Amino acid sequence: MAQQGLKPSISTFGIISLGAGGVIGSSWIYTNSQFFHQYGAGGEIFGLLAASILAILVSLSFAELSTIYPKAGGEVVYGYEAFGKKGGLFAGWALLGSYLSALAFYVTASSMLLSQIIPKIATGPAYSFAGAKVHYIELILGVLITLFIFAINYRGANLTSNVQIVLFVLLILIGLILIVVGFSHGKPSNFWPAFYDHQTKAPEIFRFILPAMTFLTGWESIGVMAEEVKTPARKIGRIVVIAIMIASAYYLLVLLASAWVHPWQSTAMMEMGTVDAFKAEGFPILGTAAFIIAFLGLGTSFLALFSAAPRLIYSLAEQKILPSYFAKIHPKYGTPSRAIIMTLILVLALGWLGKGALTYFLDIGGFLTALAWGVNAFNLVAIRKKHPELKGGFRNKHLSLPVIGGVIAILIAVSTIIPGTSVSLVWPYEYVILGIWIVIGLVSYFTGKK
Repeated sequence: MAQQGLKPSISTFGIISLGAGGVIGSSWIYTNSQFFHQYGAGGEIFGLLAASILAILVSLSFAELSTIYPKAGGEVVYGYEAFGKKGGLFAGWALLGSYLSALAFYVTASSMLLSQIIPKIATGPAYSFAGAKVHYIELILGVLITLFIFAINYRGANLTSNVQIVLFVLLILIGLILIVVGFSHGKPSNFWPAFYDHQTKAPEIFRFILPAMTFLTGWESIGVMAEEVKTPARKIGRIVVIAIMIASAYYLLVLLASAWVHPWQSTAMMEMGTVDAFKAEGFPILGTAAFIIAFLGLGTSFLALFSAAPRLIYSLAEQKILPSYFAKIHPKYGTPSRAIIMTLILVLALGWLGKGALTYFLDIGGFLTALAWGVNAFNLVAIRKKHPELKGGFRNKHLSLPVIGGVIAILIAVSTIIPGTSVSLVWPYEYVILGIWIVIGLVSYFTGKK
């Protein structure tokens, strides 16, 4: 199962930045108004904490396998080694769908953020989808930003990781300022009680786990891009776990700081969440800083996921699961150029749906993320049985923790496709979109076989 080989060009800090920065997106910094209103501050924050613990448990299987198979595609390779071509397709297609769900939202989210500075962007001719208007100027700007991200990725992993490092460092520094000011100038009574009187705590926490899993996806890109990392393979596993821990702590502390500094019930009625919360407490500069975090988070997630998605396509083609056409490596830049172009096409094909599809992208992305996470635990169990002699630099003493994480993730995924549960997909739209993605995967698989 030899691979042509992508050139190692990413530093240790570069891959940490891609992994952790890929998780820390943008929408959470302003959608916490919507989520505070829907789930209560406690529902969002404790739901995110529960999802973070689950992600850490799941990351243990990725950590071990990434040191054994430091190959492009990560979970595609693990699934192939564990269960053959069907296993590679199932695992890789789920993770690819999860990444594309997030990337599709970024197309118009980027211009939506810009419209907060330049309101004229959100005026003029428009069309509607799912009850939300998408102005043509917003769409055009979003497409241009997507093309810029594409161009960076096309020209090599080294350029991508260097840009990511700069954005990630800025993201961390500004986040630390918000955390310090939020806790030093706020008070516990702004956060507690953390739920509305009519809410039941446990169900609200459980309901938020699914969208939280979409927020937390992106750290898997470390395994997906492992072949291009200059760091010794034995260290990659630790980096996987460190990246998700950094991102989870960042999310939780900034969200809690925004609920600490200003009454969360008031924030729930605002438009821009953390941004408006700090402004309302007399910190306009920090409100702007939170806004900058949204831009930086958009950039880090956009770059990381746009880097990882083509490697999944490339790896699927390398294993002859998808047509070998997509396994082409650019002779100058050393990137999977055709897979990157295909990613661009898929992202733009979905991106026009706009911000009205936010719930769709979060729900479907959450389902596919849960599926990918869960499957990987069983990849590890199967590979341990088939190849007990294989040992990487990271090895779980017992498989109980990653298996528990995997089983929980699978149960969450299953509960979303059973109609009538508290986390069921929205009928019929989300089921139709998911069905289309499954059909595309099957067609691609059989085309690849031919």
